[in-house]
Amino acid sequence: MKILVTELSFIDRQTIEDHFMALARPDRRLRFGGTLNDSAVRRYVANIDFDCDAVFGVLDDELRLIAAAHLARDSGNAEIGVSVLLDHREQGIGDSLLRRGHLRARSWGVSNLFLHCLAENSSMLHLARKNGMDITTTSGEADAYLTLAPLSSQVGSLQRVQI
Repeated sequence: MKILVTELSFIDRQTIEDHFMALARPDRRLRFGGTLNDSAVRRYVANIDFDCDAVFGVLDDELRLIAAAHLARDSGNAEIGVSVLLDHREQGIGDSLLRRGHLRARSWGVSNLFLHCLAENSSMLHLARKNGMDITTTSGEADAYLTLAPLSSQVGSLQRVQI
């Protein structure tokens, strides 16, 4: 199955918000690393800086956002958060989003890609391991890191990556 990952923009804020609101309470907790009520989710989406960050999504046949990845950056680093609605898991969608974020982080020229999640988030930790990330776990939380090679040394392989 080929997975089409689309880059979203500021005009998709409502779609992104709807996706996060559709996450079951336990899934929302795993995505954000803690309990977020609806108003906190709305603030999170309203504060996404599309001039600096990137948001990727996967749509279903009805054009509903079934999965999203928010890639935020600061000086030299990028952090990614991924969510996939329950009925669409175990299909490689989360992996495709993580790999797409990885490619964008490289294109930005950042040195490190990381993700932060609860240590109980076995799905994210599985994706992190699958993508070669180093994981440390302390006090119920986990951080996964990947040092990114400079884009110039990856140009040839970028053409062969299938998402």
